[in-house]
Amino acid sequence: MVAQGIQSALVQRLVATQFPQWAHLPIRPVDRGGSDNRTFHLGDQMMVRLPSAAGYAPQVEKEHSWLPKLAPLLPLPIPVPLAKGAPDGEYPWPWSVYAWLPGEPATVGQIANRSAFALALAQFLTALQQIDPTNGPVAGLHNFFRGAPLSVYDTETRQALALLGNQVDRTAAQVVWDRALQSTWQGTPVWLHGDVASGNLLVRDGHLSAVIDFGCCGVGDPACDTVIAWTFLSGASREAFCATLQVDAATWARGRGWALWKALITLVELLPKDPVRADEARRVIDAVIADHRSVSG
Repeated sequence: MVAQGIQSALVQRLVATQFPQWAHLPIRPVDRGGSDNRTFHLGDQMMVRLPSAAGYAPQVEKEHSWLPKLAPLLPLPIPVPLAKGAPDGEYPWPWSVYAWLPGEPATVGQIANRSAFALALAQFLTALQQIDPTNGPVAGLHNFFRGAPLSVYDTETRQALALLGNQVDRTAAQVVWDRALQSTWQGTPVWLHGDVASGNLLVRDGHLSAVIDFGCCGVGDPACDTVIAWTFLSGASREAFCATLQVDAATWARGRGWALWKALITLVELLPKDPVRADEARRVIDAVIADHRSVSG
């Protein structure tokens, strides 16, 4: 109900009431602005980001607290909040104003060199993992358990496999999932982004220019940050990503598990209503299974 009511008029009122210095700036929705949050241009140099449901609201305080500390230590720009808005009678959660980061969400056609793109992303994630995790937000509800043991989604994954029946190679998918569950992160918790997807990677002039949407960030097991290897990268670009990120085989196995879980539950959701996006989820499942077979001999 609230998400449907997050329109330009509401954002205009919130800004005018709480930040009158920006009240004169035009507001318009951002193309492909996401679903967890609603995003709007605020003039040409800023944006407003509002959680679309209660489950995303805790991410606002987390981003305001941590992104300014992470940004100077990373090789690519990330969002840095400029102001935090308060809830009111019409909108019930905190919200944010950020500086606008130029670029477009990554697509294959926009990228000049996919291997160079993968290399830059792996270098970014490596730098993120090297930042001191002391007092960082431990995996939990605030980030949907990104960085926690993969077993948190075991029941959901098995239910999805049962529901899908012969829509997927259940035997092969079960092997991938069981292999993923065989290990847990044994190292010191590290910083992770939590949602490394093409829509959160900005491209400008053919190159990776920024990484956005840190709502799922936290500290823990970085395996979830490898899923881009199967959801977006392939061939030489996947090889470049894997070689540069330099995590162990068990972490890659857990990464395949994260990618498989998300693709399975997505396929369950989309099969009845969106065959095109369902086919994309099926493609990820097939890529994960094929990759597992290639490393398992």
